[in-house]
Amino acid sequence: MMKDSMSGVAGTWTCAIATPMGTQKGVLEVTPIDAVRFVGRIYGEMGNLEISGGCISGTTLFWQMKLSKPLPMTLDCTALIEGEVLSGHVKAGMFGTMALTGSRRV
Repeated sequence: MMKDSMSGVAGTWTCAIATPMGTQKGVLEVTPIDAVRFVGRIYGEMGNLEISGGCISGTTLFWQMKLSKPLPMTLDCTALIEGEVLSGHVKAGMFGTMALTGSRRV
């Protein structure tokens, strides 16, 4: 069952994060390591950010990314996968929590 959950979240996702500087678009890549861990990156308007600490619980992903600009900070990310749609949030230190949305790329 867990293996099926991982295959349901693996892949490439077109994403948008609603930031104080406007919507930042990017592409999220999720690559399974095993049934509960994944690696990947998000690239686009925010640069090329590597995922660290990627884990999965059911169809929810949790990970962190290190941002260097506009200010250095760690982003704490959570995303729920429901079929071809991704929704969640990004905690960005003093900037608060921002909405994360996306859809699977075909």
